[in-house]
Amino acid sequence: MSLPKDFFTQLEQYSELSNREKAVFVEIFGNSKSRVEVTQAFHISESNLSSCLTGIYKKFSISGSGPVKETRLREYLQKRYSQQKPSGRSTADVAEDDIDALVQEIREQVKPSIKEKCGTMRVLDMDQPIELTGERGIYTNVNILEKTTKRRRVKIEQLSPKLDREDFAHFGFHEASEKRVPGLQAVQHHKKLMVLGKPGAGKTTFLKYLAMHCIEGQFLTNRVPVFIILKDFAQDPKQLDILQYITQQLFICGIHNSSVKTEQLLRQGKFLVLLDGLDEVREEDTKRILWQTRKISEQFHTNQFVITCRIAAKEYTFEQFTEVEVADFDEEQIAIFAHNWFRLNCQVKAKRFIEKLQANKRIFDLATNPLLLTLLCLVFEENEDFPANRSELYKEGLDILLKKWDAKRNIERNQVYQNLSLDYKEDLLSEIAFTTFEQKDYFFKQKTVEAYIAEFISNLQVANLEPEVFKLDSEAVLKSIEAQHGLLVERAKGIYSFSHLTFQEYFCARKIVSTLAYEKLVQHITEKRWQEVFLLTAGVMEKADSLALLMKREVDKLAASDEKLQHLLEWLAHKSSSFESFYKPAAIRALYFEMTLNSEQNKLDNILEGDSGNTLYDLDNALGWDSEDTLDDIEIDWLLNHALTNTLVLSDDLANAFFQGLDATDILDETIDKSSRGQALVARDDAWCNIADIDDFLINAIDLASSFQSELKTALQLLRDKLNEAIPEWENLFEELEGFGKWWEKNSQVWTEQLIALMIEHRNIGHNWQFSDRQAKLLKQYYNSNKLLVNCLDSDCNISEKLRQEIEHNLLLPISKLETENNKDIF
Repeated sequence: MSLPKDFFTQLEQYSELSNREKAVFVEIFGNSKSRVEVTQAFHISESNLSSCLTGIYKKFSISGSGPVKETRLREYLQKRYSQQKPSGRSTADVAEDDIDALVQEIREQVKPSIKEKCGTMRVLDMDQPIELTGERGIYTNVNILEKTTKRRRVKIEQLSPKLDREDFAHFGFHEASEKRVPGLQAVQHHKKLMVLGKPGAGKTTFLKYLAMHCIEGQFLTNRVPVFIILKDFAQDPKQLDILQYITQQLFICGIHNSSVKTEQLLRQGKFLVLLDGLDEVREEDTKRILWQTRKISEQFHTNQFVITCRIAAKEYTFEQFTEVEVADFDEEQIAIFAHNWFRLNCQVKAKRFIEKLQANKRIFDLATNPLLLTLLCLVFEENEDFPANRSELYKEGLDILLKKWDAKRNIERNQVYQNLSLDYKEDLLSEIAFTTFEQKDYFFKQKTVEAYIAEFISNLQVANLEPEVFKLDSEAVLKSIEAQHGLLVERAKGIYSFSHLTFQEYFCARKIVSTLAYEKLVQHITEKRWQEVFLLTAGVMEKADSLALLMKREVDKLAASDEKLQHLLEWLAHKSSSFESFYKPAAIRALYFEMTLNSEQNKLDNILEGDSGNTLYDLDNALGWDSEDTLDDIEIDWLLNHALTNTLVLSDDLANAFFQGLDATDILDETIDKSSRGQALVARDDAWCNIADIDDFLINAIDLASSFQSELKTALQLLRDKLNEAIPEWENLFEELEGFGKWWEKNSQVWTEQLIALMIEHRNIGHNWQFSDRQAKLLKQYYNSNKLLVNCLDSDCNISEKLRQEIEHNLLLPISKLETENNKDIF
């Protein structure tokens, strides 16, 4: 029979024992532990334990030898306990009769302590703690992956295709196919739960929420929550076991007979034991904490246990615990978090925050991590925007993961690569990032990244490095990077990636800057996947003039050898010079370049895999063009160009409309195949809308031309009249559209040639460039490369104002024009 600790501490002999003797005395005679268990718990030898017991027996005047002494001391203690035990029922007996009442009594007594420990959170640079729950609470419900990523067995080829799209998905994409359940549901379904997660995934916040939700009567209302930070418990100078530690916590809350009540509630399965941060326990304490955690969860298995730990730090298994993983935030969770964060100040700001995130997919990628989402909220709160130089934002996020997050919580981890400075760690990550990104490896095998680590360490030729650095095990370094910083993560068994594509791009840019590999970088100027690397490289550089010049020269080289593209650029230069406008000439050139791209879009769709016909061209806006304040001359050009573009594709639309060979009667016939009828309806609707658009563009162009080009107005009106004579009424669309199709087949060539002739004569637009597939592709690459260059100039990187102006002035100009400029030596 176990005796309460209060009884032992009241014995006069107890005060005469040494601290080690007291601990051994309580463990063996109070908690009925074996000699083997005690030696393991206190990390002492059998001989040291025998010495402690000899001292104990001497203080209690117990004579005899061997097991006889232990038996005599137990009999003595039982007799003393029986003599001082009050008559009637004990507290334990009362609890057995009315355990529910005892639970509610203790819940009320521990509520202030739970609210103090778990009711708020404060991370990073918050000015003050913020409430976790309630009307002002920040907490956002987490989702749980019931199958952890480490247990997945997939091949790299099964992951990589999802990133082949031009528009990369978030690196959390793999979780979308995994089953997600709400965190509370996972706790309800499993009495013993190991919650794993990446750094900053919200594990501690989730555990605090469980404690608050329980004590506020909204979850597991028949249990007493106990929140234990395992790091603090392990470093407690009294070296208590978990049972004693819980007893102490209840005693601090003012609960009398806490040892008896604690044991009673544990035996009745009435505790919700929340153990936070198994990975944060020091190495020298780990074995003891693991042993005690396993023992209490097995001995009192009817209670609820939840343990949190970083994924990569878990190198041990609790057989009775179910392992789950905290999922990255999805778009809905990010929106809820932002709403909760900004609601005390301004809900409009929350809406703007979400809009800015959605407009920048790289930053949105970071927001899937709750810790980094908090950073984004703090940054946005100050300026209501994210910095134009995103490299500064990413560097701040990396500083948090590499050094600040653990430091702010006073966590000292046993780093296998602690002799490597922070700079060397960043150099190592930069080497991995650049090598893998250049090879298009967004996922890489464990043995591959370990080889990169081993090569990096072997190449360190620094005299003042500790010799141990060169003996580092590459696997251990990889696991440390994953566990401590979460920058490399295991996506499936033996397959790694950077935690965010953004970080891979940032470290890639850092490597380029540190090795001055700018000429190598500009070779990728036409590849969309490198665009973010260009922007980050410019942002990381102390002065980005050299990169901007290399980019400008590379852009000009793209079109330099193609005569037809040079003719197009000459036309753009002539067209922009014909306007008297306060807008930059480069902005007007960009506008007419986009007009040409729109005309070529169908061809581009066919030759550029992944491109969309709805591609947004906005280089003109980046150069200061305001579409709300368009000049009449430019607006009429856009209207006529749209009319011509729709005209050129109308024949195909009409052919598709009648491809099914169905007339109006067939479409209404229920016996006709539904799929065929549906396709015919859609095709005919599309053709009609196209015809209507042509007519609308012509009407608006005629209205504009009436104010300054009467001859163009008259000629356009005649063309429109010819078209209108054949256009069917909507009410008779099915009956008359076929007749219009025949009219169009007969007259479209002449009608279109007349429209083109008017555009060339009066507006100098509508030229039939007849670009080949190769030239059309080059046209798009040249445009996008110019846009990337402008984006770099606008990214708040350090570029001299003079060079910035010179580059903008010389955008989209032919080589012949560049050679006549005063700054030809630069370009």
